[in-house]
Amino acid sequence: MVRAYRVVPKAYRQRLIQLVPPERQLWLVRRLTRVAARRPRTAPGELRRVRDVGGLQVQARVVEEATPLAVRQRNVDLVTRVLDDAGIDSFHIRHADDLRSAIAVPHRHKAQVLQALRRAASGDDVTLRYIGADGREVGPEHRDAIAQVFHAVTDPFGHTVLGSAFACEVEFWRTVSPTDRPGTELVAPRGNPVAATLPETGETVQVPASRLSRFVPAGGPATCRTRAEFAGLGYEHVTFPIDVVYTWVDGDDSDWQTRKNAALREHGAAEINVVGAHASRYASRDELRYSLRSVVSFAPWVRQIYLVTDDQIPPWLDVEHPMVRVVRHREIFGATGRLPTFNSHAIESRLHLIPGLSEHFIYVNDDMLFGRPLLPTTFFHANGIAKFFPSPAQLDVGPATVHDAPVTAAGKNNRRHIEDRFGRTITQKMRHVPYPLRRSVLEDIERQLPAEVLDTAGHQFRHPRDLSIPSSLQHYWSFLSGQAVPGSIRYTYADLADPSTPVKLATLLAKRHCDVFCLNDTDSGEVPLAEQHAMLSDFLSAYFPFRAPFELPAEVEAERARMTATARAAAYLPEAATVPGQPAGGTDSVTDQPERVR
Repeated sequence: MVRAYRVVPKAYRQRLIQLVPPERQLWLVRRLTRVAARRPRTAPGELRRVRDVGGLQVQARVVEEATPLAVRQRNVDLVTRVLDDAGIDSFHIRHADDLRSAIAVPHRHKAQVLQALRRAASGDDVTLRYIGADGREVGPEHRDAIAQVFHAVTDPFGHTVLGSAFACEVEFWRTVSPTDRPGTELVAPRGNPVAATLPETGETVQVPASRLSRFVPAGGPATCRTRAEFAGLGYEHVTFPIDVVYTWVDGDDSDWQTRKNAALREHGAAEINVVGAHASRYASRDELRYSLRSVVSFAPWVRQIYLVTDDQIPPWLDVEHPMVRVVRHREIFGATGRLPTFNSHAIESRLHLIPGLSEHFIYVNDDMLFGRPLLPTTFFHANGIAKFFPSPAQLDVGPATVHDAPVTAAGKNNRRHIEDRFGRTITQKMRHVPYPLRRSVLEDIERQLPAEVLDTAGHQFRHPRDLSIPSSLQHYWSFLSGQAVPGSIRYTYADLADPSTPVKLATLLAKRHCDVFCLNDTDSGEVPLAEQHAMLSDFLSAYFPFRAPFELPAEVEAERARMTATARAAAYLPEAATVPGQPAGGTDSVTDQPERVR
């Protein structure tokens, strides 16, 4: 049945599915498409044969916690130790791919180095292979063979593999004597971002690992020995801190539901759009856990994660961990707005008042996830200019009305203010992807439109007069004031209620080809939520199997899960001692100066 479904052309599949009652369509496709293939479980610490990038079969160690950055550094440490123990003169260089590392060795030491690396790779979980300058596998005798060394790790079910994509590669640089100048030079077997030729002798310095890879966060403990020519800070390096901000609500919290119902009774239905108050807007399916895992894995250069909530915390979050800081609504609303609020537009209008927030930050909804390792330049240029990602979807014409969907009404209001201030007309929506933002631009919007921003903050539910500031208005405002430019990002969007979604998720899990993706729920009353929950759980646990450092042990999580999200916050979240509007914390630049090796 499964094979028959897969060989049927896509257009005919959809027609066949339409013959099934709507409430059974998702159920059927889930059973015809394996989002996460059932595989036997391997105990942590044991080895498992897995398929790495490009179909390469490797032995991987089964682990419960891992990140690409940690695996990358482990490979660097392994090769550095092997070369140092063998007494081989070497220096680190910038790899053309920031996810991998590279070490240069004079070609005359090739035989000795390969012998030492073979001994190191005799263990079961270390892979040694040889590639040419084009990345294709070659034999060790190849003239310009590059030794690629890596540990591979995987989860107990073998769905996620961290292997050769984070390898350390040893290049053998040849010594030549130029005919047009004195002295000897080292020539690289392939290109790199800095220099393919160096004087054979030169100054050696110790630099932070972030100087040689934009994936590595500045300020970390790792350092590398390199030539002075590679120690400079490139024009494409981001040197300012970048934070991530989430807004989150647990709609299953009975205490929160009581607050919401009281607000609804007070307001009545006169000015509340039914979509803005729909329960699906507040549903939590544990996406936040996996979205935060995606940040830890794929954006290690993020300085701080802020979680903005209405006095709620999930049961698995260690609120004392320094990587994540929970921000209560009252910390950013102060004397403005009206609390409690159930309006995401209102909450978003106060994000720039988060105490300690950096100038550059990325705003993320919990249904948005990072899909693969990314560099900070995905979101910001190194000169501080932000990027934004316009959608081909067009904004409806005409002024905002009470009959518009809340997001449409807000977009129309944004358009009116852009026309008034800049004389330009908005015609496109924004892609539903993480939003790169500038704190100073948000502050400028409130200075220029104080009544409109505070009006948005004062609406407890989505309202026809709302502005959608960080998801649309800020991007056009930034662009027209010279602080942002359009960018491109590879992403996909999946509606959990759509019968085609299981196929889309299975493809995403197998290829892992998107920078970011969004798993969203439209207001569908026909599709059983249990089907969506099961599909989402299968997919997310396979895509992001490794626990984040701020996740509590399972037994502690189980104990706290007996409490409501509000009760947990009251019990475990300390009172904030900060006030809205205080200066941003941290530093505006990153210091990672090289140290001379004497």
